[in-house]
Amino acid sequence: MTAISNLEFKRPIWQTAIILTLGFWLSASLVLDWVIMPSLYLSGMMSQAGFTTAGYTIFWNFNRMELFSAAVVLTGTLALSKTQYHWRIGSIVLSALLLTIAMLDTYFLTPQMCAIGVQLNLFEAAAAVPSTMNLLHGSYWLLEVVKLVAGGTLLSWCWQEQV
Repeated sequence: MTAISNLEFKRPIWQTAIILTLGFWLSASLVLDWVIMPSLYLSGMMSQAGFTTAGYTIFWNFNRMELFSAAVVLTGTLALSKTQYHWRIGSIVLSALLLTIAMLDTYFLTPQMCAIGVQLNLFEAAAAVPSTMNLLHGSYWLLEVVKLVAGGTLLSWCWQEQV
């Protein structure tokens, strides 16, 4: 019984921060991509004039959270690389990739999609979805898949203490 009570969970604070941040970030991404947005789409909100504004508001907030999470993960990975002897250079590369994806989503894809989707002429009937919007959506989904794979790999490495 004393052997169990003396067992301590020794993990560096940065490793714990990376695990918690990646867990929160990836689960929030899955909820947004597979629950919230499909629900809005199926409810018919995409055909309404205010969908672009609502979508931009949702993604503006979420993208800022993603930037913060990516910064915490990269900072934690860099801190671990300086304090531990058994770190992988791949973890820094994956962390930098996650930050790059968050920046592309925040400063390129979201503003472009909202600019294309906004209807500026209130008297004109709703037009069909432009082909560039489909290209941007495809780019977004590709980046989401890369983000989930990179984040999942990094989370797995941190959980197994192989950073």
